[in-house]
Amino acid sequence: MGINIAVLVKQIPDPSVEGSLDSSFRFNRSGKIVLDEADLYGVEIALSLVESAGEGKITVISMVPDGETTGVRTALAMGADEAIVISDSALENSHALATAKVLNAAIDTLGDIDLIISGTESSDGYTGTIPAQIGGLRNISALTFATSVEVNGDEIQIRRQSNEGIDTLKASLPAVVSVTAGVVEPRYPNFKGIMAAKSKPVSVKSLSDLGVDFESLNIDSQSVISIDDAPNRQAGVRIEDPSIAADKIIEYLQGTGVL
Repeated sequence: MGINIAVLVKQIPDPSVEGSLDSSFRFNRSGKIVLDEADLYGVEIALSLVESAGEGKITVISMVPDGETTGVRTALAMGADEAIVISDSALENSHALATAKVLNAAIDTLGDIDLIISGTESSDGYTGTIPAQIGGLRNISALTFATSVEVNGDEIQIRRQSNEGIDTLKASLPAVVSVTAGVVEPRYPNFKGIMAAKSKPVSVKSLSDLGVDFESLNIDSQSVISIDDAPNRQAGVRIEDPSIAADKIIEYLQGTGVL
């Protein structure tokens, strides 16, 4: 029995180039666009699950300005089957929940999806909220920070690192899973995959194509009005007498309310 997977990815400005903000304090997204490295792991997990199942389909979904497809082509070259790119000028300055609603609408166009996979957070936004928001919008389980993923019939099992050790979580499909960077070694697209990616379907959709009402996204409900440089890191307290070190640490922790 095959498995149908949607992989949420983000196409970001080349991280090797120093980023900048425009006059509205928005991240400047001009220049070279690449697939977020954190999302390579989600694509690889999806490919491995389809290979284990023996058959299936992987659709990559990305929201990006200017109909950019360079990054999703990387995922297609790795082995994904198709891509949906949502691009609409009305989506500029979208917050995380608006983004989740638009991605969710794109997922709806795919029909029955067994599993939605994403990275834990993007390398340019770092909100880390999209997987849980997608789970909430679809009323399905969201299993986050997975270090391993297994699908057995209609059940998914993940493991994740916690302060107490390794947690094992199970849920019924469909579900959302976010995977941590380094969980697997993403495959490198070979020449055959790169050539095949050129003919794989990439559908560029607008809000109207998805049937999403702009007003329902409440994008204008928030804006950045100012920014400040992060303060320089201050030197900590240095204790040179080991005989009082433990007492000083306890005193500090009590002062911060930890103890």
